[in-house]
Amino acid sequence: MEETNVSLKLLIDRERRRVLFAEAGKDFIDFLFHILVLPVGSYMPLLKKQEMVGSFHNIYESVENFLSSAYLQPNVNKETILNPKVHISDGTGNDVPHLLPNIESSTSTKFYRCDNSNLQCDKYVAYDFSSICPSCRRVMSSEVSFVDLPSATNTESSSEGGYVKGLVSYMVMDDLEVKPMSIVSSTITLLNRFNVKEIGALEEKVVDLGMDEGVKLLKASLQSKTVLTDVFLPRMGVETYCSE
Repeated sequence: MEETNVSLKLLIDRERRRVLFAEAGKDFIDFLFHILVLPVGSYMPLLKKQEMVGSFHNIYESVENFLSSAYLQPNVNKETILNPKVHISDGTGNDVPHLLPNIESSTSTKFYRCDNSNLQCDKYVAYDFSSICPSCRRVMSSEVSFVDLPSATNTESSSEGGYVKGLVSYMVMDDLEVKPMSIVSSTITLLNRFNVKEIGALEEKVVDLGMDEGVKLLKASLQSKTVLTDVFLPRMGVETYCSE
């Protein structure tokens, strides 16, 4: 997987040492939305145990360290639990920036069923051709095709790929709330919301994201309400704190 780089324009309140919001393009928003469709198990290996809040990581480690195949159902593959593939249908998640390493994706629209003509078996399809049919217990190795909506219904969106259109800029708040980029009057309202008294204390800064920042964003999104501040200000040598 080739790493891609994404840029953000941050509006920083130097006095309060926090990011107020970021101006982002389609590529960054596609990355954020892509996190929503990832199976939880796909990014567990990216996060160290001490970086996790709560006990969720213990579930992953239980499967990894304590449950051998002797305890699993015959049709359950331990590897598919620990490292699930991300299945993305064509025209939905393609061309999402590669900012998370070691997550295997599949853009295939292939599905599989068993070769039994039983009507009960017709109810079941699978992504994995080694899956077992719940009805007849045969391997689901016969390929079937997924029929998507005609691309002509939205040729502009399908040609761009990803999740959102690239014709506008987007505003990303410090807590990762996303909305179309505000007009000037809305921006002033936003500054008032953050009680910004001195415009001179504000600074615009363009930052680039690679895989390192992608992993940090993922981690911070699970722990913090000030994600952009936590990820980007320390790398600028700015000690952070947040006060409402």
